[in-house]
Amino acid sequence: MKNSVILTGLLALAGCVAQSKSSPEALIPLDPHSFAQPNRVRVTHVALDLTLDFEARSVRGHVDLELDRRDGDFPVVLDSMGLVIDGVTGVDGNARKFTLGEEREGFGQRLSIDLIPGDHSVRVAYHTKPEAQALQWLAPEQTTGGVQPFLFTQGQAILTRTWIPLQDTPGVRVTYEATVRAPAGLTVVMSAEQKRRTASGAWRFELDKPIPAYLIALACGELASRNVSERCAIWAEPSVVDRAQAEFEDTEAMIASAERLFGPYRWGRYDVIILPPAFPYGGMENPLLTFATPTVIAGDKSLVSLIAHELAHSWSGNLVTNATWRDFWLNEGFTVYFERRIMEEVFGHERAQMEMLLARDDLEREIGSSEPWATVLHIDLDERHPDDGFSSIPYEKGALFVGRLEELFGRNAIDQFLTSWFDSHAFQSVRTTDFEAFLRAELFAVNPGRAAEIDLDLWLRQPGLPGDAPRAESKALTQVEHELDLWRAGLPADELSTDGWVTQQWEHFLAHMPEDLDAGRMADLDAAFAFTRSGNSEILCAWLVLSIRHGYVAAETALEEFLMTVGRRKFLQPLYEELVKSDTGLRQARAIYAKARSRYHAVSTGTIDNIVLP
Repeated sequence: MKNSVILTGLLALAGCVAQSKSSPEALIPLDPHSFAQPNRVRVTHVALDLTLDFEARSVRGHVDLELDRRDGDFPVVLDSMGLVIDGVTGVDGNARKFTLGEEREGFGQRLSIDLIPGDHSVRVAYHTKPEAQALQWLAPEQTTGGVQPFLFTQGQAILTRTWIPLQDTPGVRVTYEATVRAPAGLTVVMSAEQKRRTASGAWRFELDKPIPAYLIALACGELASRNVSERCAIWAEPSVVDRAQAEFEDTEAMIASAERLFGPYRWGRYDVIILPPAFPYGGMENPLLTFATPTVIAGDKSLVSLIAHELAHSWSGNLVTNATWRDFWLNEGFTVYFERRIMEEVFGHERAQMEMLLARDDLEREIGSSEPWATVLHIDLDERHPDDGFSSIPYEKGALFVGRLEELFGRNAIDQFLTSWFDSHAFQSVRTTDFEAFLRAELFAVNPGRAAEIDLDLWLRQPGLPGDAPRAESKALTQVEHELDLWRAGLPADELSTDGWVTQQWEHFLAHMPEDLDAGRMADLDAAFAFTRSGNSEILCAWLVLSIRHGYVAAETALEEFLMTVGRRKFLQPLYEELVKSDTGLRQARAIYAKARSRYHAVSTGTIDNIVLP
């Protein structure tokens, strides 16, 4: 396959770590997606001094890397992808020899720096190229305000190495600080505590809690903020910030709920920044500062589960992190379970049940269309890129696994277990085997009879969805199914009883349209419910997929506008996939993508290229 040769080389390098002089208990798990050899020399602190050059679309400056030299004879090995290394110096200010290894597609290069005795740190001077994949440079016309440019970073899974040379593996945790210079009129924010600006106006940040490299994040643009509570604020472009504050006014209640469930929030502030539409994800759990897409501002708080999800990562993902990307389900499965508990407490049981049922339907569809290897929780990624494992499997199958534990052992027991897991592994990176050992010792040993009712190997290492996976029940979605039956039987759409329906009910309605739907019935639905003009991105995307599938040409203008203005991969992927199923659609997809591609982040183009381009 495409990345087999690449990863063979990486694995050969990673295998050298086993020869480290470190004691076995200190070993960091091998990561086949990183060149780093942290069991010999590990980076412990990152100090950035950077200038953001919007005209050149380049970040330039230097990074000081503090080192734990477990093997005094070994160089420090970093990950670098597409970076221009301008020079390296040691603690004495003199140059150090460095070498860049062979470029490996999708993974970059091994950056090896020779050290001399006494080198407890090195300084790497560098600059990025305009095509650096983690950096999304937006022209003013690509922002809501249309006046100032914008920049944001997206490092997960292994893109931080495209804007900072470091050990880009989740098994290595670092503290960091940054001094950042930006053009006048622009505000810089980062996933760290903002400190007093320098006399020259540079922005300063500091995070004294160790995190993996993928959580180092930066955004810069014309920004305003609104407080939600003493420890929480919403950041966005000035024309968006008031709507965002209203949409997310319950964020403090979510934080308080999360603390009641699984212990104190340990990061100080919890802020949210609403990025321009090019952001490729729904949200990103950068510590202290969640990055979020504007597509969740629906006007009725129907999509705020995204904030609950990113907040939950402050425990599962940021506090306790997957040590390698095959353990990704430890981040996401726990987080989805935690998210639903927050939503239940803040918005009620029925809301949580609806979201669980919708997600279960999506999961079953994805499992049905995926290769078996891709449906395993503890997924084998040794000869694959980490992004190959990105799907609903680690999220929803992982959450159902935790839900099954709750069914067997009871909610009180699972709450105590998860709180203990977070407390005893705080600020650590862990493997699936670490979790299994803790589970057996702390939960299974207490009630072996219940433990015998769940097959861990089936859940963690086998494909598909086990038959004992929990299934939610929702009266609200049952009502939707009743109305669907009436519509299928011939009742006109405008006579259906849909008053008061929320987003999740409309999603369920659209997900269960008949396969033989024709353009006439599509027009009937559109006339009754104005789907083509919907301001809710979840509803609109579902409708546009149906429009492509059933030849509803009245939605074509809305489709092109959506693809030209939204960069969230969750929406782009199903739309382009539906388009390319026909020759006419393929031509349409390529025409739109030729115009839109430059507006998308590399995370999105990496997926859409494989769908649309020959």
